[in-house]
Amino acid sequence: MCTGRVDLAHILRAFSNGMDGVFIGGCRLNECNYITQGNYHVLNKVLLCRKIMEHLGLNPERLRLEFMSSGEGNLFAEVVDDFVRQVRELGPLGQGEGMDENGLKLKLKSFTKLIPYIRLVESERLRVRFKTIEEYEEFYSSEEFDRLFRELIADKLAMSQIMLLLRERPLSTGEISRILGLTPSEISAYLNSSSKQGLVRYDESEKRFALA
Repeated sequence: MCTGRVDLAHILRAFSNGMDGVFIGGCRLNECNYITQGNYHVLNKVLLCRKIMEHLGLNPERLRLEFMSSGEGNLFAEVVDDFVRQVRELGPLGQGEGMDENGLKLKLKSFTKLIPYIRLVESERLRVRFKTIEEYEEFYSSEEFDRLFRELIADKLAMSQIMLLLRERPLSTGEISRILGLTPSEISAYLNSSSKQGLVRYDESEKRFALA
């Protein structure tokens, strides 16, 4: 299968099903077997996914993309052995990052729910085409990308987590702040925006926010 067909949903499904690491191996850039250059598309997706993982507190080293030819069996074995060693050193997903099981599930679920939106954003606003891996890595670590990430994705991830929490029970601003590790002022801004959109309401009797 061409790596161009790899979707964020495939990666998230693996992590959500208990995998501690995900490895993707593809053709070398400009050596595409299908003449679709799909490996450029997966490079965009993986670098974006690693950025989102880092934002959520998950170690991005748990996701690795390597390019090699079908004749490089020894290199493939070496790379996979190295990745397995690295993942073992990182420990179980979530535990290695100091998260409890519920916190991990919340982060993965909030990411999964946004996949259709992120696909669209990646395709229309974030997909770039360079000649080298180094150029891609430079873009995804640039201030320009950080600005776009905050504008297009970071706030949506926070709101996704808040909505999932409120689906379970009404919560105060302080309670949400402690669970997500965000400041009360940040949570208030998200809740006020959601309240204006009719997504959440404030329960005066309980002094907590709930889904509208």
